Amino acid sequence: MNGTGASLAEIGSLIDRLQATPVPGVDILVCPPATLLYLARELMRESGVALGAQDCHVLASGAHTGDISAEMIADAGATSVIVGHTERRTDHGETSELVRAKAEAAHRAGLTSIICIGESEVERRGGRTLDIVGSQLEASLPVSANAANTVIAYEPVWAIGSGLTPSEADIAEVHGFIRNGLARRLGETESARLRILYGGSVKPGNAASILAIPNVHGALVGGASLTAKDFFAIISAYA
Repeated sequence: MNGTGASLAEIGSLIDRLQATPVPGVDILVCPPATLLYLARELMRESGVALGAQDCHVLASGAHTGDISAEMIADAGATSVIVGHTERRTDHGETSELVRAKAEAAHRAGLTSIICIGESEVERRGGRTLDIVGSQLEASLPVSANAANTVIAYEPVWAIGSGLTPSEADIAEVHGFIRNGLARRLGETESARLRILYGGSVKPGNAASILAIPNVHGALVGGASLTAKDFFAIISAYA
């Protein structure tokens, strides 16, 4: 819940930086609040930066005042939508079953679903990280999921906005565990093609080391994405 019309200047600045110093081979997605989707689409047209949304309803339409359907998001020009962000799970009590329904809605509308999973600090301290991540992955992944329409984002709840990150070994362990879980559901070939992102206090100073970890195929960037300078620095870690 950050950003007003004035924030579009940061997207414009990001596009200018990318045009001046391209970072080839990197897919870049910006997910602004719903109020800015259409304006961002116009700004980002032909920029090579894709547009996504932060959440969607499970139904295509109906008496659900204030909600936004996946079809509305697609109509606004987006290609992807985040579902099950840990803040949605925590603040709104969203279950993995609801997250799965939202991912299905995204696929119905032709959108890529970015499915978020991750453990709390209490769960990590209790040694339950893999149990929680495994159960969330199993319950959140719809049968319609494949490498073309789904991305998994591992977000340890305790790391979001805290400035803390798991060790590289911890990230590698969880991402490898997710990869094995995907292989059981989707098969080895499809699993190998599906991207797993890491999210949780990704910053310019740690991006390169995180992105070099096996089975980390990108980052779901939070606070550092609010300024073009920091977001571009993270993107440039791929160069």
